Amino acid sequence: MDNVDAVVIGAGVVGLAVARALALHGREVLILEAADSFGTQTSSRNSEVIHAGIYYPQGSLKARMCVAGRSLLYEFCEQYGIPYRRCGKLIVATSEAQLPELEKIQKAARANGVELEFFTRAQALTLEPQLACEGALHSPTTGIIDSHAYMLALLGQAENRGATLVTDSRVTRMRLESDGVVIGVNGDEPSLRARTVVNSAGLYAAHVGRLIEGFPAEHIPIPYFAKGNYFTLAGRSPFKRLVYPVPEPGGLGVHLTLDLAGRARFGPDVQWVEQCEYGVEPRRAERFYAAIRAYWPDLPDNALQPAYAGIRPKISAPAEPAADFRIDGSDVHGVAAVVNLFGIESPGLTASLAIADRVLEAACTSR
Repeated sequence: MDNVDAVVIGAGVVGLAVARALALHGREVLILEAADSFGTQTSSRNSEVIHAGIYYPQGSLKARMCVAGRSLLYEFCEQYGIPYRRCGKLIVATSEAQLPELEKIQKAARANGVELEFFTRAQALTLEPQLACEGALHSPTTGIIDSHAYMLALLGQAENRGATLVTDSRVTRMRLESDGVVIGVNGDEPSLRARTVVNSAGLYAAHVGRLIEGFPAEHIPIPYFAKGNYFTLAGRSPFKRLVYPVPEPGGLGVHLTLDLAGRARFGPDVQWVEQCEYGVEPRRAERFYAAIRAYWPDLPDNALQPAYAGIRPKISAPAEPAADFRIDGSDVHGVAAVVNLFGIESPGLTASLAIADRVLEAACTSR
């Protein structure tokens, strides 16, 4: 039986940030990743947006982790040369009936410590002449990032402090013992004992939690999968900022984001699925055209091309309000050796460094 101080299950952006934080704190860290590389699922299948912290309920973990994490992330990018751009975004009301919604969003953002400026239609058009709206909120602290470069930096810093990433290692068995957790991978008998286990398995965090023999089942949520499809724009983007419509149930609506080369992509929509598969059906573009033309009427026909899809790990059913992040340490479930991360979806990338600090606190308290 091999012994290790801390095991992080999952090498997505949050898992890598957690591994880095633990390693910088002097912990011996082993990262177990089921795929053949790091960050192959939710962490690389998103909009790569650095969120301001606008939409989340006041006092929620999402709100606090996003606002704190955004500042930490910008500092990290500056310090370590991670490509990013603080481009800002506009949240647009495409009809007069939606203007009160902008007021609600502005109020909620202010409660989270995020200031948004209201722009009239004329003011918004001075920034983005091709935009169609009756009013907009400007978020100057929203940005975009090269998520792969960010994950490479997190992994590199973790490895420089002794952490080890082991890919193609799917955790298939775990058992609580008095001195930690015994772990088996790829169907083999348990051969690894860890004093601390951080379950950062993203889409499969609930499944991984259920593998822990002796862990109280009532502390493991039911998972739901929300698939989001993305389409890219053929040709040059007419916008320099991100453009978001007023949010819709289950998501933020089909919005326009940019990559660091200035290419435009649209998405995600919301498609509740039973299985994790990433194909994009071209016919879904039909709904995209109508949604986009509400704020960009000049979108040409046949200009959208299927790009990619991502899946978010939800822990609330489709008809229910969105659940908060869960960072469950021993103060929640009473098991000293385990920290579970459930429902870490958007804004997980933005919040990753703040989440890592919170996990470090929980892991150290549990020792």
